[in-house]
Amino acid sequence: MPTTNADSSIEQIVQVLERMRARCPLVHCMTNEVVKDITANVLLAIGASPAMVEHAGEAAEFAAFADALLINLGTLDDEQIHAQREAILAYNRAGKPWVFDPVAVGALGARTRFAREILNHRPAIIRGNASEIIALAGQAAKGRGADSGDSSEQALDAAARLVSQTGAAVLVTGAVDYVLDGARALSCANGHPLLTRVTGVGCAQGALAAACMAVAPDRFHGAAAAAAIMAIAGDLAAARAPHPGSFRVALLDELDRIDAAAIRGRAKLS
Repeated sequence: MPTTNADSSIEQIVQVLERMRARCPLVHCMTNEVVKDITANVLLAIGASPAMVEHAGEAAEFAAFADALLINLGTLDDEQIHAQREAILAYNRAGKPWVFDPVAVGALGARTRFAREILNHRPAIIRGNASEIIALAGQAAKGRGADSGDSSEQALDAAARLVSQTGAAVLVTGAVDYVLDGARALSCANGHPLLTRVTGVGCAQGALAAACMAVAPDRFHGAAAAAAIMAIAGDLAAARAPHPGSFRVALLDELDRIDAAAIRGRAKLS
């Protein structure tokens, strides 16, 4: 697997964070009903601006205003499928990036077929847990709904296949996160198990990836920034909030507080 220099990637991640806070990118979130609150609050905490625009006509029109789009399949229905199709086409016409979070792909037929259809429209970043990435690539996975039954290491071949198919950078989440873009690969060993015990944190990371992508120099460092920022904030939050309820609040606080010194001092990249 190709690698990249960890120190230079850390500096790129710092620059992504600083640009995001300077520019406050507007992120169009077409996401699921369960996670809208935490998604919006994660974006606000990190210094971006959320917009939940879902009507098919407005979703396409909003591409003129927003900096990036998140497509999340969590609570999919026919109206959302239509609106997401229209939005993806509009963002591609506008030359603006979109991030794909294929929630529970592989477990259910309709979302899996839709997910593979929209892959043809070339997302900038694909973010998913190991089982979602494996299933999206057409391989047998051990996922149970939105929960992964596979390790992130087991998804690396599938991630590489998706990179080749779509040109996207792929962020595989797990105990260790991996980012691949075909030419480079990076692992991030930060993070804490409490990140998996609060509903919506993973989905919110997809929105964070869209915010990072809006200001990043390339897809690889947009995905790497989303991995490192969320994982380091999770480490810091868990150190002072050891239970899920308090951790949720602490995570937002740490996303607001995270800075260049925290990234440089804590990032476990290789």
